[in-house]
Amino acid sequence: MKSLKPAELRDKSVPELEELVRQERAALYKARRDLVFRQLTDTASLKVRRHNIARLLTLIAEKKSGGDK
Repeated sequence: MKSLKPAELRDKSVPELEELVRQERAALYKARRDLVFRQLTDTASLKVRRHNIARLLTLIAEKKSGGDK
């Protein structure tokens, strides 16, 4: 699991970012489920996914408020 880079994400539109949030949330759900069933070995991926979701939501909020930094 790699971390998403903000520079790459700033070029995307709000609907594209929202789709990425949906994908990350689905992947986080699956990873949590795998953790419960002892099928997940890379527990650090949970933290990376949570950070990716927060990063995406921050960028969405910036774009919706019109604050292009």
